[in-house]
Amino acid sequence: MKTILFTDSCCDLPISFVKENNIQVMPIIVNINGEDIPDDLGRSISHKDFYSLIRNGKLPTTSQVNVDTFERNFRKYVREGYSIIYIGFSSALSGCVNSARLAKELIDEEIKDADITIVDTKSASMGLGLLVYYAANMLRDGKSKEDIINWLEENKLKVNHWFTVDDLNHLKRGGRVSSTVAIVGTMLSIKPIMHVDNEGRLIPISKVKGRKKSIKALCDKLKEKIVDSENQTIFISHGDCIEEVESLKELILSEIKVKEIIINNIGPAVGSHSGPGTLALFFIGNSR
Repeated sequence: MKTILFTDSCCDLPISFVKENNIQVMPIIVNINGEDIPDDLGRSISHKDFYSLIRNGKLPTTSQVNVDTFERNFRKYVREGYSIIYIGFSSALSGCVNSARLAKELIDEEIKDADITIVDTKSASMGLGLLVYYAANMLRDGKSKEDIINWLEENKLKVNHWFTVDDLNHLKRGGRVSSTVAIVGTMLSIKPIMHVDNEGRLIPISKVKGRKKSIKALCDKLKEKIVDSENQTIFISHGDCIEEVESLKELILSEIKVKEIIINNIGPAVGSHSGPGTLALFFIGNSR
């Protein structure tokens, strides 16, 4: 049975990679300026336009992929004879994985030989994208569905997420920091260094003063945690702050040898909660 990969738009992968590998991306819906827009990796709204709306005071909200959308799309490929792996956004941050599980149960009741596997990656943005990237490469290389699922389960909690934000008020809106922390931090130009823990939750780790120091802190975490760096593709995602991305990239390349760096925008699904100026770094370590 042929295998097809599903994920959701929180993966923040380049659309070219998604198309080349026939990855089915379920779009999270973002409501901004009174309009529901699918996060479809930049097709319905460009990343620059999205962040421009936020900078001009618009406050987006997001809706998880619902059961019906998963069921309809899963059913289509099951009927075409596919085995499905859904590689999903952290269940601690979204209900997408739960929606996918409910859709799977409905299909299993009707189609007895349906083969659908749900992987809760406990990952976000290009941390999720990194896992999809490796799974797609394994599938292209002829690995079995079982091999891919085993690799995902064995390695998902090794995916490091390290990120910083430029404006604490977006984290305040999402309940990630208090109003007091946001106000004082903004006044003092405090930049939090955060990561995603083994439960898939956003956790503040430390604070530094100023943007330049926050960029260095991300590079320092890479040097501390990465394994087999010369053979690793690392990922950088960003909320419309390409100059800071280039600074981080140059710093990394000056201090450590890596195989490749893939850069992409943080899409509306994640960017609605992290805001413009978010800078994030993803790679594999021995642990998170």
